[in-house]
Parts: sequence; C-alpha cells; structure tokens
Amino acid sequence: MKTRADIYGKDVAEVVRIITTYHHIRKDQLLRLFPEKESKIENLLSILSKEGRIQYEPETELYHDGTEESPSFALRSALWVLADFIDKADYHSAADFPSTLIFFAEDQLYEVLCVEPDKEALIEHALAMTEKDAEKRIVIVETAEQIGRLSIPDVTAFCTVDMETGTVQYFKHDKED
Repeated sequence: MKTRADIYGKDVAEVVRIITTYHHIRKDQLLRLFPEKESKIENLLSILSKEGRIQYEPETELYHDGTEESPSFALRSALWVLADFIDKADYHSAADFPSTLIFFAEDQLYEVLCVEPDKEALIEHALAMTEKDAEKRIVIVETAEQIGRLSIPDVTAFCTVDMETGTVQYFKHDKED
C-alpha cells in the first residue's frame, strides 16, 4: 500500500520549491505549471495549506510562502510566459534584475524581462551593465507600442500578458540589419 509520501513526494517538493522561489502565485498559474496533474496539485495545495507549509490569501487569490513583501507584477506576468513553455522547460527559477525569470528549454537559456512603461531606458542601461548570459530573451511589455522604444539585444519575442486570463500574445522580433 502506498503512503501519501509515496504518492505526492516529488510533487510536494516541486510545489513548495515553486512557491518559495516565486513567493506569490495564483492557483491557475500553479496548475498550468503541472499539466495533466491538476487534480493532484489541487489536493496538494489543500494539504500544504492545512499543514501551514504554504498560505492562501483569499483577498488576492494568491498562494504564498509567508513572505511580507508585496506580490511582484513582473514575476506574476513572467509566470504566465513560463506556463506557455512548461512542456519544454527543464528548469526554471526567479532571476536578478533586470531579468525576472529564467528557464532552460531545448538546451537553450531563456531570460524573461518585464519592461514597465517609461522604464525602457532603465532596463536597457541595466542590461548593458550585465554580462550576457541568455541565449534568448522574451520581453514582456504592457502595450505593443512600447516595442518601438526598446533596443534590447538577443530578443526572441516581445509579448503582452493578460493578467486575468493568463493569455500571452507574442510579437515576433524583426531584426534590423
């Protein structure tokens, strides 16, 4: 007879890792990170909440690790992008500014950046001061009009994220030669 640890062990560790890595995550985001395991993950969230290993805030509809910091818009939007790539992702983690999130997929390092309106120059400057790590960059913008104001190297795609539905709309980056 299998114990709860036998049934949920690996998934428990991964759910806890995700919540402690990203600090705040919506239930629907978490479920998208575990395709075809939605029912199992819902059970785990209930168990982990009852055990006090994670918390759920009904007002914000976010699961979190007890951190006092406010939920990051950039990170929550980057999680929707990650959800689009989760079937191909081998590893993912939060990243240091100016990046928001990184993931490995198909032997490539992807870096997800979130550029708020009127912060284009700040992000460009920060990228110029960092070592080049990413092979591919996905840049989240609030509106498609922002794309023309950005000059970021190694961009694979720009995108916008609907925070309510999790829909990500991608815009192909046309390189200027």
